[in-house]
Amino acid sequence: MADTSMSSKVGALVIGGVLILGAFFIGSAVSGFSLFGGGEEYTDISQTVVEQVRNVAELTTVEVIESTTIEKGNDFGWLNWARGDRIFMFVVVEIGAGIDFEDFYTGSFDVDKETGTVTVAMPPAEITYVAVDNEQTQVIDRSTGVLTGGDAQLEGDARQVAEQVLVENAIKAGILEKAETNARTVIEGLLLELGYSRVIFTQPSAGS
Repeated sequence: MADTSMSSKVGALVIGGVLILGAFFIGSAVSGFSLFGGGEEYTDISQTVVEQVRNVAELTTVEVIESTTIEKGNDFGWLNWARGDRIFMFVVVEIGAGIDFEDFYTGSFDVDKETGTVTVAMPPAEITYVAVDNEQTQVIDRSTGVLTGGDAQLEGDARQVAEQVLVENAIKAGILEKAETNARTVIEGLLLELGYSRVIFTQPSAGS
């Protein structure tokens, strides 16, 4: 009797298991899920891709050469002959603008797994370097009063003022916008080449 009872329990468990598996496979067929087929496709931006994006920094840099004349000095009015100090210079400056690619990390990219669209939180372009061209820059005139040897720092101050003016001019002329456009073009081309279907650019949120 005990053997019969045990056999009945085992048989019930087997039948129950078969029914559960049958229900699972039927549900899978209806929903399109396959236990042995491929899982849901997904795509993520890896650190390798981030490094590739960072490596294109030089390709996106915009460089302009600006020049100006500047006059700087100390005006003592009628005593200029004695104490005046004046410099007149021609200054040439190289200005570069671009994206700080070190600001890119894996969280800067958001991938829509269904469409393959990548949303890139791209930092704004900024001035990356300013360098006076010493070969082209020259002092046109320097005059000092008879009672002064002149300010040794005056030329450096004049160069600094010229740099500031020329950077402002470059920004007004759209150097930052050009750098941002270059960066978007290069990054978009890179991501499309890697197989993503579409690239959308946004500005990163404050504090990110």
